[in-house]
Amino acid sequence: MSPIYSTERLIVRPLTSADIPVLSNTLQDPIAMAAYAHAFSDQEVTDWLNNNLRRYQEDGYGLWALICKTDGQFIGQCGLTNQNFNGQSVVEIGYLLQRDYWHQGYAIEAAQGAKQYAFDTLHVPEVWSIIRDNNFASMNVAIRNGMLVRGVTIKHYYGIDMPHYGFSVKREVI
Repeated sequence: MSPIYSTERLIVRPLTSADIPVLSNTLQDPIAMAAYAHAFSDQEVTDWLNNNLRRYQEDGYGLWALICKTDGQFIGQCGLTNQNFNGQSVVEIGYLLQRDYWHQGYAIEAAQGAKQYAFDTLHVPEVWSIIRDNNFASMNVAIRNGMLVRGVTIKHYYGIDMPHYGFSVKREVI
């Protein structure tokens, strides 16, 4: 399978049905899924994968698998998704890594690659990251990716009102 993009340490490729077991490692981890307020069921993991497969067909992008170049291990996901932020349609950079790979610079490396892909390949004028108000690690990734806070929105998920900050950065036009 051809990569979408690669970075110094990562190969980024589409998710496949064969990724269900490794997706489950993250999506069913209550600590990794704290921003979602729950760990996913088996059906929710399958739905997550199918939603990204649908995005590939409809949008040409979605969340992709992050593969470590040194050992070929699946370490998480990063990619682009269409989202709504306060009534505005935006392209979001999202990232979600297995806990064993936190605090090693993989999230920012993948997010910077996704930003470059969005700007250079898709010619998207602006990318966003919409981050729950208590997810400081993801906020730091967004800031390191050149993004600034542009607003706040409330998402209603699993019966909980969750404030989210919208971070964005615009493509520099030369």
